[in-house]
Amino acid sequence: MQLNLGTILQASAQSRPEHPVLKLGAFQMTYAQLDRAARGVARALRERGISPGEQVALMIPNVPEFSIAYFGILYAGCTVVPLNVLLTAPEVTYHLQDSEARLLVAHPFFAGPATQGAEAAGVPLLFSSGDAPETLVQEANGEPIAFVEPRDATDTAVILYTSGTTGKPKGAELTHSNLLINCAIVVPRLVPVDAASHVALATLPLFHSFGQTCIQNATIALGGTFTLLPRFTPEAALEIIERDRVTLFAGVPTMYFALLHHPDAAKYDFSSVRHCLTGGAAMPVEVMREFEAKYPVQILEGFGLSETSPAASFNVVDKPRKPGSIGYPVWGVEMAIVDEEGRPLSDGEPGEIVIRGHNIMKGYWKRPDATKDAIRNGWFHSGDIGIRDADGSYRIVDRKKDMIIRGGFNVYPREVEEVLYTHPAVVEAAVIGVPHESHGEEVKAVLALRPGRTLGADEVIAFCRERLAGYKYPRIVELRDTLPKGPTGKILKRELR
Repeated sequence: MQLNLGTILQASAQSRPEHPVLKLGAFQMTYAQLDRAARGVARALRERGISPGEQVALMIPNVPEFSIAYFGILYAGCTVVPLNVLLTAPEVTYHLQDSEARLLVAHPFFAGPATQGAEAAGVPLLFSSGDAPETLVQEANGEPIAFVEPRDATDTAVILYTSGTTGKPKGAELTHSNLLINCAIVVPRLVPVDAASHVALATLPLFHSFGQTCIQNATIALGGTFTLLPRFTPEAALEIIERDRVTLFAGVPTMYFALLHHPDAAKYDFSSVRHCLTGGAAMPVEVMREFEAKYPVQILEGFGLSETSPAASFNVVDKPRKPGSIGYPVWGVEMAIVDEEGRPLSDGEPGEIVIRGHNIMKGYWKRPDATKDAIRNGWFHSGDIGIRDADGSYRIVDRKKDMIIRGGFNVYPREVEEVLYTHPAVVEAAVIGVPHESHGEEVKAVLALRPGRTLGADEVIAFCRERLAGYKYPRIVELRDTLPKGPTGKILKRELR
């Protein structure tokens, strides 16, 4: 069956040609303009000798050139390889070589690592804009292709590299079908919206699955507008929400923390926001409660991975929502809780979350052994420990790899973190396991405090001891000004370790 993910732009450009698709400050681009630019890029790729099915890498932040390049690559029938813009030169080289990319398109702001990485990989480099003799913007103005290159539904549309917490990053091959169903059917069912008034804030990185599918692609499939924020700050986000009358905000928990605690938040009009989505990391229940008490909007928490396109489960507007829950499997997707042998567990029993459905990746690029290990008997093994409740909703207990084994007892860091977030002085918390001579591992809490607050390690330990079983509460406490975060704002526990 022929299917190209680029069809979402092509269709909206035909039905809503003059409607703005994206904004960046005072700049805006219509659907007709984005479609025309993508067709120019597709022609340029063909003229460079890049054939359908070959890979083109992107190293571009949340600016219009990302979407121009993304859909130009798809229109040419090629595979998009979005790269984290914070990669170092050796990491760029690795990703280019591993993905067998034929070209790297990079923003000039990242010229250093992009140039060095591409040279070491032997891959041509094209800057997205700037003063170079050839740029993506120039090529977008060239002769457009007449027809979008047909692809099969099971062909790879995008290769998304996982964070690589163990070993080298792996590329999850997502098909045209995976991504089109996720953005055009799943997301609109989660947040039914009116295309005429829909404005999404695109501050989640578009190179990441959450921002790419749930903001850029879902908005384009719908025919709405997304407004770009290349670097999140709470003040900038609040300014754009007020200025552009944003109706959908999607962010990771640290973004909600920042909005909640911004001292001048009350000066901005947040009333246009109708839906808030969160994912990428567990949302502390206390933060969710405080945010919803401050702003008149409900936060819907979901769960997914790069390997699941990404949406796998979500809380939805027409079902009861339980704080701490990741909701119900999305349309067309099944989930289950299994033990170490892959046997289903009963409701209330913790085990690994496994997933199957239209959203599961084709596999890991050039890694058949890793694919075989991740997808067993048709089920993708997430590596997350969860519990299914009697109503069919799911809760995350923790990452399988994050679980701490202290003296033979399993300690789930998220449970300890939830307690820490209830302390009035704590603004950020992460719990990790550290080696211990007699217990195997000891529980350690790393905390950042609210401005002007002080807290001693003994106070933290006593606070947790009153609220947790004896083997669960942290014996080691470290205080920091802030916790290390990745480009999406997710706290990086691997750096803390």
